[in-house]
Amino acid sequence: MAVYTDVDDEELIAFLATYDLGSLLSCKGIAEGVENSNFFLHTSRGNFILTLYEKRVAEQDVPFFLQLMEHLAARGLNCPQPVRNSAGQALGRLAGRPAAIVTFLDGYSVHHPEAAHCARLGEALAKLHLAGADFPASRVNALSVGGWRPLFAPFAARADEVAPALGETVAAELDRLEREWPRGLPRGVIHADLFPDNVFFIGEEISGLIDFYFACTDALAYDLAICLNAWCFDAQGGYDAAKGRALLGSYRRLRPLETAEIDQFPLLARGAALRFLLTRFVDWLDVPEGALVRPKDPLEYLARLRFHQAVSRAADYGLDA
Repeated sequence: MAVYTDVDDEELIAFLATYDLGSLLSCKGIAEGVENSNFFLHTSRGNFILTLYEKRVAEQDVPFFLQLMEHLAARGLNCPQPVRNSAGQALGRLAGRPAAIVTFLDGYSVHHPEAAHCARLGEALAKLHLAGADFPASRVNALSVGGWRPLFAPFAARADEVAPALGETVAAELDRLEREWPRGLPRGVIHADLFPDNVFFIGEEISGLIDFYFACTDALAYDLAICLNAWCFDAQGGYDAAKGRALLGSYRRLRPLETAEIDQFPLLARGAALRFLLTRFVDWLDVPEGALVRPKDPLEYLARLRFHQAVSRAADYGLDA
């Protein structure tokens, strides 16, 4: 979450008048995250999140995300629910941006997860994949392997400003991943961004999953690889095997992995590290002037990528056949 676009008070009040949410009591921008403009709304009817879609979110994709959240909730997954206006629409426009209001979830993000949190995450991810199996819509993952080179190219000349020889490292990695990226693995709806700040806990139990605005149709094991990168490493790139085993083991108990998914997991983990290295790299160099946003350090994912480059077997992650 972040704030790129300021919202005029009068325009916000007029927008909210089309909803049955009561009187606006307060509105506060949320600085965390890097993708959309988000605001915490407190009204006489309760608490809500207002999102203005920016940057990598195409307006035509937003109905997919909103419908997916409704679908998952209907199958028992706790996630925000779109609030429809008086015309029955979940998507509107505010400050020149596509905008939606969703329900607020209780809970908090765990910034330093332990193995027990990773185990709960594995269960939640497997439940998400199973609940999404009959979701009728699909969406191409624009940030999969085919999108990485176009994402990097406009900023490639500045790569070494971020880290020495980063341009050379990324170019070589793109060549390899484009050549060897796994095909034919089990596919379905994936979250694609299930970082700790998108998972809410109460105690050691997950109270909800949020921020579905990268959700798409892709290899299910790739989603698991994204979570491994996000939850099972320290800031210096060190892998925590206990967290990895907890995540992978709890996921497999609900959704067993096929042999091909296990065999290809090191490459999927490597690709996931490169994907977030690249988006963080671009965000680091391309923050709009005046935006209320905290870019995340791309070098954390460079360290993860280097770890994966040294891995040859899924067993090195604790993922045995």
